[in-house]
Amino acid sequence: MIAVRCLLTSFTSLLAVSVGSEAPSLGEYDVLRSFPPGRLAFFSTGDRPDAQGFTGGNRANNQWVESGPQRGSARGVIAAVVADDLAAADDCWRGIEVAFAHQRADGGFDAIIKPNGASSREGGAAVETAYFFLQELGRAILVIRQSPHEAHFHDRIVALEPKLRRACDFILAGYDTIIPKVGHTVNRVIIAAKAFGTCGLVVGDDRMLACSRKLIAHALTLRDAEGVFIEQGGRDSSYNVVSILMGQVLALHLPLPEFEAALPAAATWQITCILPNGEVDVSGNTRTGVGKEPDAFSGRTKTVNYTEVAMALTLYGTIHHDVAALAAADRVVAFMQSPQ
Repeated sequence: MIAVRCLLTSFTSLLAVSVGSEAPSLGEYDVLRSFPPGRLAFFSTGDRPDAQGFTGGNRANNQWVESGPQRGSARGVIAAVVADDLAAADDCWRGIEVAFAHQRADGGFDAIIKPNGASSREGGAAVETAYFFLQELGRAILVIRQSPHEAHFHDRIVALEPKLRRACDFILAGYDTIIPKVGHTVNRVIIAAKAFGTCGLVVGDDRMLACSRKLIAHALTLRDAEGVFIEQGGRDSSYNVVSILMGQVLALHLPLPEFEAALPAAATWQITCILPNGEVDVSGNTRTGVGKEPDAFSGRTKTVNYTEVAMALTLYGTIHHDVAALAAADRVVAFMQSPQ
């Protein structure tokens, strides 16, 4: 049974924790509010749903593909809530509703067959796309609850909870598919942990929290001798930063001292990958920027996700008062805004 396999690990947080509380005293809402003016809005520029309520790959392909791409709408909600722009938050919430309009009776989500023959309809792929969506949805609800705007969303969140619980049960039932499918890509292990952790806090499910901690413990074994998170057996200057970003967000909501202790080494290497002009050095990467892993629709190969790089360095630098990380983030943002 999953509840038995995912035994809760007793962690003592490195962050200040209120007595009897699962969450660190420093909330993500406050951290995001302290970002440089306009930065979070800049990061969320592409997260507004289109007229159909689609975001990400669903919007890019002008059709429902699977649930994972709808995570952009949840990110959009977060940015709008932090900016006190409730009209924009309501607009982004449409993407969440569209995702659940595609929920199946088993708690998973509909998916099409992609041009390369792959699909997220069944098995581990169905679990994976579900947790890709849920990891940002759970985060969005937690940020809303920390904000002054909880009452504005309260009824919607209550109405969503039965559907969210079915989705949580779906990924719980598929827990054993996660490591066999994505264990070679540590960032996805951490993304799964973020889904279990944030949604577990939202619905109050200790089984979810146990699985989150177990996945984080596994992710910590996927580092090289210098503490860099490895992807496909080596270093990748885009995906190492995704591991930092997703784990750091989760640690703002769920105490993860062992993971927090591992972050400085991974961040130190990441900063060395930011060139003076803000470009990310991809030399030696195992996955991104070197002509590998074509997209299922376009055939284009994976490139560096500059938004995630800049977001991770800004978040890490803000939380840890790391001047080098903040300076690197500034350079990346300047590069993103410069003519290419």
